[in-house]
Amino acid sequence: MEQYELIASTTFGVEAIVKRELIALGYEVTATTNGKVTFLSDAQGIARANLWLRTADRVLLKVGEFTAETFDELFDQTKELPWEKFIPVDGKFTVNGKSVKSKLFSISDCQAIVKKSIVEKLKSVHNVDWFEEDGASFGVLVSILNDVATISIDTSGIGLHKRGYRIRSVEAPLKETLAAALVLLSYWNKDRVLYDVFCGSGTIPIEAAMIGRNIAPGLKVDFACKYWPLIKKEYWEEEINKAKQAIDYDTKINIYASDLDEQAIEAAKTNAEAAGVSECITFAKSDFKAQYYEQEYGVLISNPPYGERLMDEFAIKQLYRTMGNIFNKLTTWSVYIITSFEGFENLFERKADRVRKLFNGNIPTRYYQYYGPRPPLMEYKSEDNE
Repeated sequence: MEQYELIASTTFGVEAIVKRELIALGYEVTATTNGKVTFLSDAQGIARANLWLRTADRVLLKVGEFTAETFDELFDQTKELPWEKFIPVDGKFTVNGKSVKSKLFSISDCQAIVKKSIVEKLKSVHNVDWFEEDGASFGVLVSILNDVATISIDTSGIGLHKRGYRIRSVEAPLKETLAAALVLLSYWNKDRVLYDVFCGSGTIPIEAAMIGRNIAPGLKVDFACKYWPLIKKEYWEEEINKAKQAIDYDTKINIYASDLDEQAIEAAKTNAEAAGVSECITFAKSDFKAQYYEQEYGVLISNPPYGERLMDEFAIKQLYRTMGNIFNKLTTWSVYIITSFEGFENLFERKADRVRKLFNGNIPTRYYQYYGPRPPLMEYKSEDNE
């Protein structure tokens, strides 16, 4: 089966986790750069990548890449690409773009030129003068960086973070793909207890439960490429059936999620039910100070309030000091906190074993990782994840 070059686009700081996911799924990774991981796949593998990738933003089909310093070069080289392999005569396509540090800096002009070029190519191939564009949708992306244009088609259609289970939300929710990354960067596995004491609408515990249950995050998503001639209906049926058969219904998963906001807890319960993991999570309206951390070797992953969210600076400082007083006494636990607040370690009164720079939406944050001791007689993955 023919191989295609694909790009898993990702938030800055998550590239290593996306690469690890792709390798685990059996793909050959050919390059990892800021914001994207390039890999090879056949047509059926495009369906599998969309179904299973937890931390990538989108899966893009790379059509071509070339240097373009003039609009004529952009038009001519775009026209040379094999668009007829991907977009049928009734295909409906739009063009979006971005340009960074390049001579072709007008995004609207670049989009218009690429659109015109593709139309001219398809007109000549299909021997038509007009396209109805009433078929499947194809989102073409033109990305120009340092005068190098990368032309791709978005196979996902909607962002991979839209799993289909977020029925109710709260202010400043954590993106599903980032929540999955926080879990995959931790010591947690389905044999250990997990706490999230600032759970909001439940994104971290739900993503953890889906990982523990081995539920493909894209099972409920209607991807754009489901309607492409390139990816046959039987490919989708086979991959979806495999994903359903891979779900672990037997292992008991112990996740505890709490929040002071009763509306947040109700939203989290609704979302967990929609995700099919409500039996894995115990929800409670509770202050983290009143929580009973009775287990040994537990894992705590939380996204507490910080500067851009919900609380003033004085209250945040008090919160982080109290968190340090409580969590630092959990000597066998591994604790993971994401925040954008500068000076967190000083307030928490403990230097992290590792700090990762991540983005929560457009907000630069740091993921503070405090490693607990290895549980007795338990094998688990390396914390490094690189």
